[in-house]
Amino acid sequence: MKPCVLLIPFLTAALLTGCGSSKYHDPSLTAAYAAETEAAAESEAETEAKTETVGPADDIEESSAAAQAAGESEAAPLSVSVLFAGDILFSDHVLNAYSKAGGVSGILDEGFRSAIADADYFAANEEFPFSSRGTAAPDKQYTFRLPEEKVSIMNELGVDLVTLANNHALDFGTDALLDTCSTLDQAGILHVGAGANSEEARKPEIVELNGIRIGFIGASRVIPVSSWTAGANSPGMLTAYDDTLLRRTIEETRPLCDYLVVYLHWGVERAEMPVDHQTSLGRRCIDSGADLVIGSHPHVLQGLEYYEGKPIVYSLGNFIFGSSIPKTMLLELTLESTGEDRLSLSPSLRLIPGTSSGGFTRRLTDQGEINSFFQYIESISFDIAVDENGLIIPKQEGGGSQ
Repeated sequence: MKPCVLLIPFLTAALLTGCGSSKYHDPSLTAAYAAETEAAAESEAETEAKTETVGPADDIEESSAAAQAAGESEAAPLSVSVLFAGDILFSDHVLNAYSKAGGVSGILDEGFRSAIADADYFAANEEFPFSSRGTAAPDKQYTFRLPEEKVSIMNELGVDLVTLANNHALDFGTDALLDTCSTLDQAGILHVGAGANSEEARKPEIVELNGIRIGFIGASRVIPVSSWTAGANSPGMLTAYDDTLLRRTIEETRPLCDYLVVYLHWGVERAEMPVDHQTSLGRRCIDSGADLVIGSHPHVLQGLEYYEGKPIVYSLGNFIFGSSIPKTMLLELTLESTGEDRLSLSPSLRLIPGTSSGGFTRRLTDQGEINSFFQYIESISFDIAVDENGLIIPKQEGGGSQ
């Protein structure tokens, strides 16, 4: 669907390896290994330079032209676009709409499908397990589960990565969670935030898109019982009531990528403004090395702020869920580099607004509705503006304030 290259977790380059490497767990070893690798590369380059033979003038001219072309190629700007969605649940309304239309055109309109197809990558929060096993969690009002074959809908939608760190991933127990992970693996969809043990739950996924390495981490601050937290030998998720392990994961992952995204499940359902634990946790994630924090769980949109020049998007709400969703959106991240310094990235965010009812989510097309949507986002955000194209413009740099 999109020209992306998946690098983690089985990279041949050890520097980019995830939790399976001891270098990942020890930042000093990571740095030492990077220095050792760089020194070896420089030594190899020097050897090649010394043994190079100079041929006739024509060969020299060809070599010069090739070098110039290579230099121009290296200097070419790098650019990548990533789309983020909030909660996805294939409820009965959604499945009925899908069946009636005979495909995803019944649940997502052409406007949103085109946006996803045009992007380099698409990530979302999966608010349910894929499994036919397990027993519904006791004393829980809502428990969700879909059979494994329904993962094909995720593929049709173009989903590349999901976070499983939320208050529904273990609705049917640990077996269902493990089934979810294996089902996603078989479907070629990466997942973060949960797994067979704490190592798997905190393992980042790092993908290289158009030469830019983007890291993803998932964690939840909303679970019904403490046993949903992954243990050394027990399945579960990375949780953030005590955010020590999350912040350590961010700190260890940041050197391995050019840009780091953290998906967090947090907040209060149906509240359009973030609560204290969201603002404090989001900022601590930025302080630890996150470049972008994406929130979910409230089921409605919440605003955003820039803290230390980096965005915290408190909630993307529901995207495909089945219930009436008056306001929803996709968030588009665009990263560009000059090519002179691959690590100097210029990020920008753009809102793609929509609405949903009867299991069908559509992109807004009426300019009046679009303008009202942007004004609403401004009203619930902090020190940002939204231009006529949906581009987010920070009004101040350095720190956010409520």
